[in-house]
Amino acid sequence: MNVDKIRADFPVLKNNFAYLDSACMTLKPRQVVEAMNRYYIEFPACGERSSHRLGAIVTEEYQKARKTTAKFIGAGEDELIFTKNTTEGLNLAARSLNLNKSDKVVVSEKEHNSNFLPWLNFHCTVVKTHNGFFDMEAFSTAMDRSVKVVAVQHTSNIDGMSFPIREIGKIAHDNGALLVIDGAQSVPHKEVNVRKLGCDILAFSGHKMLGPSIGAVYVRKELSDQMAPFITGGGTVLNVLDGKPVFMQGPEKFEGGLQNYAGAIGLRAAIDYINGVGLKNIERHEAELNRRMTEGVERLDGVKILGGSPESRGGILSINIEGVDSREAAIMFDSHGVLVRGGFHCCHNFFNARKLVGSIRASLYLYNNEKDVDAFIDATKKVAALR
Repeated sequence: MNVDKIRADFPVLKNNFAYLDSACMTLKPRQVVEAMNRYYIEFPACGERSSHRLGAIVTEEYQKARKTTAKFIGAGEDELIFTKNTTEGLNLAARSLNLNKSDKVVVSEKEHNSNFLPWLNFHCTVVKTHNGFFDMEAFSTAMDRSVKVVAVQHTSNIDGMSFPIREIGKIAHDNGALLVIDGAQSVPHKEVNVRKLGCDILAFSGHKMLGPSIGAVYVRKELSDQMAPFITGGGTVLNVLDGKPVFMQGPEKFEGGLQNYAGAIGLRAAIDYINGVGLKNIERHEAELNRRMTEGVERLDGVKILGGSPESRGGILSINIEGVDSREAAIMFDSHGVLVRGGFHCCHNFFNARKLVGSIRASLYLYNNEKDVDAFIDATKKVAALR
């Protein structure tokens, strides 16, 4: 990876700071912005239902975006639904699966609220984690034929550690349950193939992978045919006969109203960019920087690291500094030119169970370099010295 060449594609990095908040939102390369601007300048029209020349271009570009995004995760075009973000994708799953309030759903205590709150409408069982690892024994005990859905993250936004999805999926399917995956923190950083994972639904966000504010959710074709639409309206029906809708099949059934055409086009450009760099290269780069960052702070007095080894944490280093509030720490880091995230990271279950008031999270991506890492280490030393 030529990181200097990559950084040149991100004009905001000309400013004098280290951006380490990519788990929340990644920066955008100029190629993505240019692709979106092309829509607004050259063919800013409605696709699908408009049969004029501009509408035809929009429809073609939108379908290209769907094809590229589906291929990126090993899905079929008719299995990829565009959404607002991961949160909407997971809510789509919870609301469209025709579950009853008495149905059982199993989640983990490390879930982002987006993959926890939607399931509270049902009979929810929460599986604990230990040192960042998913408790497979407790999970196996919780499973029986009454469980309808297992909803877990692929990679944690707290500490970057991943769950053994294939093993979880096998147990879920052996008990007749569906497997729903929050892929927000895995899809941007490593190769993800929904067929190999064996999941039934997987949701992720474009804004965490160099793209604009748009999301996507994979739903296995046989399953989507049985699911009710999440949002109804224009574009979701073939006809309305005697007041009764005849819904379309495939992604269109779930994509009510005017779509985020520019967002889909921008996401395609982001995926092209990521493919050009290579996910294996990105994963390796993040691990190397994380190792350097970990070695720089792990022996500092009062600093505690969440999660396991740098290799198991991917591109995330989450720490606590004794006596320092994580949100206040983030402001102090910013004063030293280091942009990190402080707080609960929308994972209140996990932190409250451990009586922790959040953490200071540094998250890496393909545009970060050793200078960014060293700036984080230096800022940690300075903040820790103030306690």
